[in-house]
Amino acid sequence: MSETYPVFLRFQGRLAVLVGGGRVAAAKLSGLLAAGARVRVVAPGVAPEIERPEIEIRRRAFVPEDLDGAFFVVAAAPPEVNRNVRLAADARGLFVNAVDDAKSASAFLGGVVRKGGVTVAVATDGRAPALAGLLREALERVLPDDISAWVDLGERVRAGWRETGIPMGDRRPLLLRALLDLYPQVGPATQPQPREVQP
Repeated sequence: MSETYPVFLRFQGRLAVLVGGGRVAAAKLSGLLAAGARVRVVAPGVAPEIERPEIEIRRRAFVPEDLDGAFFVVAAAPPEVNRNVRLAADARGLFVNAVDDAKSASAFLGGVVRKGGVTVAVATDGRAPALAGLLREALERVLPDDISAWVDLGERVRAGWRETGIPMGDRRPLLLRALLDLYPQVGPATQPQPREVQP
């Protein structure tokens, strides 16, 4: 099997269809809304936390036409329903994330850490979602509390490099040196030396 292709999507204003109305579906809903998606929920019954004015709810069993106009699909239903969702999504050229059902998924969502303007996602290609969650927790502890200062600096120096035409291959070592300059309180005996970073 080929490798998966990690990507971050801009949902703003696009339609995401969520098939399923239980607790797991409700958990997926919050992430879709945070990303700015318009959400259509399809399920015979829905959990109270899904009942929101901004959500389109179709209270019935899934039919393929529920995916019309969709940008992305999340299947959080029993396996037989998820399989039908996958078939309908494939027919429309849509990616579907099937919760805890790797065989019915064409997209996998990773464990995500967001901190200070940095987003890190880790996944196991649907093989061990709980492990992805543990790795997410470890990464959250590793990222420094002042990571937003790193992002601000990276943004500033990037603008300068583009203006002056600094080649891409030269930028990473320069960024590393600039990041070290954020910590002048570290003495020369303990300050880590810039290492050569391959582009």
